[in-house]
Amino acid sequence: MQKIYIYLENGTFLEANSFGATGTSVGEIVFNTSLSGYQEIVTDPSYAGQFVTFTMPEIGNVGCNEQDMESKGAYCKGIIVRSYQARPSNFRSQESLEALLVRYGVIGICDIDTRYLTKMIRDEGAMMMVASTHISDKEELKKILEASPRIEDINYIEQVSTKESYIHPNATYDTVAFEYKKPQTTKKIIALDFGIKRNILNELTHAGMEVEVVPNSIDATDVIAKYEAGEIGGIFLSNGPGDPLILKEEQAKIKRFIEAKIPLFGICLGHQLLSIAHGYDTYKLKFGHHGGNHPIKNEEGMVEITAQNHNYNVPQTITQVARVTHTNLFDGTIEGLAYNDSPTLSVQHHPEASPGPHESAYIFKKFFEMVR
Repeated sequence: MQKIYIYLENGTFLEANSFGATGTSVGEIVFNTSLSGYQEIVTDPSYAGQFVTFTMPEIGNVGCNEQDMESKGAYCKGIIVRSYQARPSNFRSQESLEALLVRYGVIGICDIDTRYLTKMIRDEGAMMMVASTHISDKEELKKILEASPRIEDINYIEQVSTKESYIHPNATYDTVAFEYKKPQTTKKIIALDFGIKRNILNELTHAGMEVEVVPNSIDATDVIAKYEAGEIGGIFLSNGPGDPLILKEEQAKIKRFIEAKIPLFGICLGHQLLSIAHGYDTYKLKFGHHGGNHPIKNEEGMVEITAQNHNYNVPQTITQVARVTHTNLFDGTIEGLAYNDSPTLSVQHHPEASPGPHESAYIFKKFFEMVR
């Protein structure tokens, strides 16, 4: 391991050890409270532009494998852990976490007080930072950070979205049985890729839908024509990174889908974009919700433990055009909506989990019933 130097925008300067890729990287620091599933978190495109601080102290124990990849790469700027385990021990492990980070150019930071960092983010909010294995001078790192764009100014969707359309394979990997299963699909939908996770596609397929994944740049006219011709039965709007308010083209497309009365289902960023398309702008949370243990209450009064990963939220005023279906029990923020003017559902949390509990997976079946 070699030394790495960290400068946060509040003036904090730290020294730690590094693993994974080397170099200098700028991003937003957040914390994640999941107890497991670090590979799924690292390969979730929604973390593009961020350094993820793990509150679980031991990371790397079980290595990494192809089946647990949530995308084709790793898009976060870096990960920060208390103790990195370089020698994994698990029968499913195919490589170490460090090997995965090196392959995708992600910095790993270890031997640092993650409790201190988590409390700082909790009290002061998510903030920008720079980390470098090459530069040790505090003032030079400060200059680099001040000259770099903030995460809310960068359109990361263009980096993480697929460049070509493809059909998601019906055969999906069951991480419980450790085998591939082929569910029966009866309806086709379009999934707009803003940084989609593989397990979302698996759950849509398991619910009975054939899924064609398309780039964020797809022409809305073409999609609407497919719906009117009966080729598809609905549209899924995926999760993704960054600030939804800067995604003007995506907002315009979604407005057209709403006007066409196409059944819509959005998760995370898709949920936020639906709110903006209806005229209700999102706002940024102090430090976001990132973890696999967040309780929400659904409209039937049942409590679900959910996986979450978002820095932005929809406003309470959206109840003028939608019914709240899910509410966060930590802070009372909106977690799910059913719109009054169109066949549209959306949730802020991640019902597909991976990592996390599977209590909210029924929502995919609800969308299937709308499509059918």
